[in-house]
Amino acid sequence: MIKLLLGDITQLSVDAIVNAANSSLLGGGGVDGAIHRAAGPRLLAACELLGGCEVGQAKITAGFDLPARWVIHTVGPVWRGGENGEPELLASCYRNSLQLAAENDCRSIAYPAISTGVYGYPKAPAGRIALATLKQGLESLPGMTVTLVSFCQADYRLQEALLESG
Repeated sequence: MIKLLLGDITQLSVDAIVNAANSSLLGGGGVDGAIHRAAGPRLLAACELLGGCEVGQAKITAGFDLPARWVIHTVGPVWRGGENGEPELLASCYRNSLQLAAENDCRSIAYPAISTGVYGYPKAPAGRIALATLKQGLESLPGMTVTLVSFCQADYRLQEALLESG
């Protein structure tokens, strides 16, 4: 099941939240910075032990001070026009983080939009990739609930339109 939510991903009581991280995993701006601030300094310490993360891959840490039990860190592609493997890499972020959640017995996972902030991925194409990849992944994960979290009303309305159309 895929649900939409307008709100703050750091406040959700789910098994796992996904962090749209940079490759160092050591915090940054946007949702990455918000998750690191909300989880507290132990998250940074745990991320330092992971040795970074490649684009399209995912790694997991405890949620520490978050209501979520786990944080799944994934590194989305920087948009370079769409002809440099960005769609496949973005789909890989969603697929690998969903698989990592399943491997850690998660029944609920929340995602922000990956790569649509400072990485510049156009929001509508990114949303279509997210929905298609998650729908496909959920076919083999009965009972898993995915929540797509938007921080602003315009992004929520776009996700709503994409979900209704697809």
